[in-house]
Amino acid sequence: MARRRPTPVRNKRKKKTVDKPVYFDYQFLFLVMFLVALGLVMVYSTSSYTADLKTGTPYYYLLRQGVFGAVGIAVMLVFARIDYHFWKNLSMLMIVGAIILLAMVIVVGKAVNGSSRWIEIGSIRFQPSEVAKIAIILFTAHMATIKAARIGDFKILIRVAFLPMFATALIAVENLSTAIICAAIIFMIIFVTSPKIKQFVLLGLAVVGLMGIFLVVASYRMQRIKVWLDPEKYEDGYQTMQALYAIGSGGIFGKGLGQSIQKLGFIPESHNDMIFSVVCEELGLFGAVCVIGLFALLIWRCVIIAMSAPDLYGALIVVGVITHLSVQVLVNIAVVTNSIPPTGVPLPFISYGGTALLCLLVEMGLVLSVASRINMPKE
Repeated sequence: MARRRPTPVRNKRKKKTVDKPVYFDYQFLFLVMFLVALGLVMVYSTSSYTADLKTGTPYYYLLRQGVFGAVGIAVMLVFARIDYHFWKNLSMLMIVGAIILLAMVIVVGKAVNGSSRWIEIGSIRFQPSEVAKIAIILFTAHMATIKAARIGDFKILIRVAFLPMFATALIAVENLSTAIICAAIIFMIIFVTSPKIKQFVLLGLAVVGLMGIFLVVASYRMQRIKVWLDPEKYEDGYQTMQALYAIGSGGIFGKGLGQSIQKLGFIPESHNDMIFSVVCEELGLFGAVCVIGLFALLIWRCVIIAMSAPDLYGALIVVGVITHLSVQVLVNIAVVTNSIPPTGVPLPFISYGGTALLCLLVEMGLVLSVASRINMPKE
């Protein structure tokens, strides 16, 4: 009797298809768009009088800021679609390029209002320190990620922080306040990677020492401290006093949008760093709290994204953006309210400034890129 050959069992491997839904943080996007729109409204409100006197049209600064805002939003959406890991291999090139640009500022920088912070190429003028913030965030996040296991070693820490701190030192030559923001970005990214107190105390003391040297070398910076302590006594305290008058006259609900008196030449270039004082005058304490609340919500959304990021690199990028945004908002409002010595730091999204707005929207695009790659659990 012939035996039947057993039918061979074929091991069919079932391909597991894991659905990875693309997550897009529309709440974050809405907050960014709302702040950009609010900034355009306040730029027009604060600059229309000055623009009409200087250029013959009240829409001059609004149109320029609107162009940068539109381009910035488009670039933000492009960056949101690019995988943030793409920037790893370019981070070294970006930080070296930023250092070269910052060195050029010292040598051939364009002076505006007494400070050489711009590079001018034909009709294009931009601020390299704003570009450097992006390079510092991406490079420090990349280096901290690949050295995460050994970053507790002080020598490794120095290797991670050397190039970003060198760029920060170049910024400090002409712009100490922006250098402080960049130093805070580097500090927080490294601290989140390896929170060892001793090495950060040493690093912090070194940074404070460098900042002290920059204060002593530039006598005008020491003068700012004297103005801060007694603004009524010094001529340089005029802008601070006018800003405080604007804040005080706004009351609870303000004089109404467009009804500011202090913007009519009393606060020099009120659409720039001192724009928050006009917000207080026109929208009152209620409006100022609402603006601060919008920033708080945006920072909170960034915190949620950082905590949910798919890897350490993505989380550290968002940590850098959080630090930049929160420290700059804090410094600007503190300066306007005379809580710290006066310095030139714009209010993110609100103050006039094309380079600052464009670079900030690039950072928002990086955050959206991290958010879009979060693995959302299935319900």
